[in-house]
Amino acid sequence: MNKPGDTDTICARATAPGRGGIQVIRVSGSAVKAIAVALTGDLPPPRYAALKDFRDAQGQAIDTGILLFFPGPGSFTGEDVLEIQAHGGSVVCELLLERLLQLGARLATPGEFSRRAFLNDKLDLSQAEAIADLIDSRSQAAARAAQRSLSGRFSDLVLGLNDQVTALRVHVEAALDFPEEEVDFLDDDALQARLQQVSMAFDAVEKSLHQGVLLRDGAEVVLAGRPNAGKSSVLNALAGYDAAIVTEIPGTTRDLVREHIDLDGLPLHIIDTAGLRDDAGRIEAEGIRRARAQLATADHALLIVDATTDWQTTATALKAELPEGLACTLVINKIDLRSDTPLASPKDGRQLYVSAKTGEGMPALAEHLKASLGFEAPGEGTVIARQRHLDALHRARQHFNEGCLQLSENRAGELLAEELLQVQNALAEITGEFHSDDLLGEIFANFCIGK
Repeated sequence: MNKPGDTDTICARATAPGRGGIQVIRVSGSAVKAIAVALTGDLPPPRYAALKDFRDAQGQAIDTGILLFFPGPGSFTGEDVLEIQAHGGSVVCELLLERLLQLGARLATPGEFSRRAFLNDKLDLSQAEAIADLIDSRSQAAARAAQRSLSGRFSDLVLGLNDQVTALRVHVEAALDFPEEEVDFLDDDALQARLQQVSMAFDAVEKSLHQGVLLRDGAEVVLAGRPNAGKSSVLNALAGYDAAIVTEIPGTTRDLVREHIDLDGLPLHIIDTAGLRDDAGRIEAEGIRRARAQLATADHALLIVDATTDWQTTATALKAELPEGLACTLVINKIDLRSDTPLASPKDGRQLYVSAKTGEGMPALAEHLKASLGFEAPGEGTVIARQRHLDALHRARQHFNEGCLQLSENRAGELLAEELLQVQNALAEITGEFHSDDLLGEIFANFCIGK
């Protein structure tokens, strides 16, 4: 759905601001040909890199550079597009943009080029989002996954599921057209087999999207414990460098210390917190308040206890202070200071023995974190995904489950058909076949200007 301004000719700088060898300015819209002629004197052949003088309104040269013309619909946006390659520098850029505005273009809003590509069916919504994800990638694994999504692999995954739902709908609605066959239809083995296939397809797509969301957004892990348990040392050991100050003085950490690490492709947001205790001073008490607030939003907590103390009692007390439902792992630190042999970790992996000082047990902790968060090493089939994709898939799964329930308990094939329609509507939100202007505005507002 177009909105006012979608037919304007737009322009924007496509390269990062600052001083550099070259800069690229993009123009898209119906006035592109006229702008090219006014700016340089003529229109170059399509996709031909032409050396041109870029001139102001008085005919004076602003700069000399490369001009490329991409006629629609065979362009990124599906419209006529100009690409201006000029020398780097803010003054040259400002003069060129000022000239483009004089010639009838307007400055593009964030993501407007990609939005037009979506509206003109050059990309679906998940591919458009993959452009921003590729730009914002924090690791090589995330960049490769974003490129796969941009190439259409993510869309193919969702469309494959949608095709199975469509086949199921056809089966159900065809049977509903023959009410005298209703009893046979409800007991039909073929229908049950299709339901099972769709359920398995949901499982596969959900697993893939969960991996994609983790790869894009990562997970937030909070280190909590009593003062001087070694939380900051564990943070430094995970990060591989001294990210936090470590001293023998209890209460050294008084504010939140955030560190982003790449754990085999998994972006982890590790947050070190003030030691939890009751007899804290005024400043430290504020740090403890912030620590508790951070625990309330965390994906996982590492409860750090000192192996040289009565850590079992401490662990019991700490677990009682955690928000309900928060996944946690007990990490018994400082095992290098024990005179006896460190205890083996239980098979459930929820209790690990480490020495942040010597590194003993830290590789096992890293592997445990990946497993606890459900992360697998990215492969050739891994795609990037967003939380909104996963939310839409969950809504689709809920409608599917409700339809199956209506069929099994009430033998209501017509209700199953209606729920399957809602399944497809939810899936269509992922690729953008079904969308609202508010959704598009929210998505593209987070893009770079010029993309």
